[in-house]
Amino acid sequence: MNVIEEFVAGLGIDAYVVGGAVRDELLGRTAKDADFLVLAVDTAMLRERLQPHGRVEELTVAGRPVGLRLYPADKRIRALVPSGIEFAPPRRERSTGPGRHDFEIVVDPNATVEDDLGRRDFTVNAIARRLADGTIVDPHNGREDIERRILRTVSETSFAEDPLRIVRGLRLLSQFGFEPDASTLRQMHAEAESVALVSGERIGGGLAADGHGELSKLLLGTHPAAALRLARDTGVLGVIIPELKPMFGFDQQNPHHAYTVDEHTFVVVQATADAGAPLAVRLAALFHDSGKPAAAWLGRDGFLHFYRQPGTDGQGHEAIGAELAGKALRRLRYPNSLRDEVVALVRSHMFHVGSVEPVAARRLLARHEERLFSLLDLREADTVGKGLPDEIAQQAFERVRALRALAEVEREQPHRLTDLAVDGNDLIALGYAPGPALGEVLGTLLAAVVEHPALNTRVDLLARAEQELRG
Repeated sequence: MNVIEEFVAGLGIDAYVVGGAVRDELLGRTAKDADFLVLAVDTAMLRERLQPHGRVEELTVAGRPVGLRLYPADKRIRALVPSGIEFAPPRRERSTGPGRHDFEIVVDPNATVEDDLGRRDFTVNAIARRLADGTIVDPHNGREDIERRILRTVSETSFAEDPLRIVRGLRLLSQFGFEPDASTLRQMHAEAESVALVSGERIGGGLAADGHGELSKLLLGTHPAAALRLARDTGVLGVIIPELKPMFGFDQQNPHHAYTVDEHTFVVVQATADAGAPLAVRLAALFHDSGKPAAAWLGRDGFLHFYRQPGTDGQGHEAIGAELAGKALRRLRYPNSLRDEVVALVRSHMFHVGSVEPVAARRLLARHEERLFSLLDLREADTVGKGLPDEIAQQAFERVRALRALAEVEREQPHRLTDLAVDGNDLIALGYAPGPALGEVLGTLLAAVVEHPALNTRVDLLARAEQELRG
């Protein structure tokens, strides 16, 4: 029993650990958080029991009250669970009409643990452990499914009741390698369109304490490619992110690519996961080639090309993909800062490496700053996804890794305006007027310093600025 469970056990309530925490324990993993089911109480009674121990607030999901959250008064406990501890009384489902969505979830103090587990999503999540004596309650054989890595719904109406459960199932595939059984797979196909009814923040931006929705958790898992393929094949991915549908099965007709755009994308996403890349890079991998179908044009060489077609006012696939990523991530309610980072990565992912030498690294740092390292992560994963012959791929990897090593060294050299030995006030003192021209001169000075870092002295830069001023 961990510290949080010991605290809950001391509250004088008959509590059970339920859901993902029990699943993680049976998988031999450390549970990040725990939900507690409390028997023989309604919401008012539970609130009365919890209030002496800290601040209590109502917990709702999609507008439905589902329990209470306790922020313990004990500072030691609160430090361990800054997002609070969740408690719920037992609940039942009550029919309100003939339709598949005509039901409501109601608190029932007389309900049993088995009753509550019966309304959960998957058998692997429908397991409880009583704090008082460690008794395991597993009415749907979830432990056996965990051992077999099988994903099975508790009921035939699980996805109809809450279509988000489909995406959660895909997330569990990515995180733990669970594979849906035949019945669950049929339900996924049948209910795929219903995912359109789920709010964007539940799928993407996240209502969870960690700020990650189900799509983010899927991408942060260890098997995202398998989950994305199943999402595509069941129709779910096209519902969640319709911006990606044009790339499904799109033949690149180019000798530099062995896969269709969607398969290439899934391999790239998997490569970012294998490398332990952050969420922004994994999201960028998902969208980086989404603009290819719209940008494609047939060259005289008989191959498709995806950069901007010369002589036209069209855009290259990286610009189109950036727009698609921004649109999708806004709809899925991702934070602005994360969305902006992903859009920038997609727009810049075709950056030219050039010669692998210190000055080239400084130029790239001047243009992209710290984002350069995320771009290198994405470039390395993109190379994995091309399916190139081993020798050619190895050369590409070595080139990227050499550039990364140089950039690590050269990031200590001046490459930002704030690194210059002079600033705008110094140039105004020389006679420059505030405005765009001042910014242009600072940019010119920075470019000179990036080429020759030794020039970054106050004397040299003021002399150059004065020369610019006099024309």
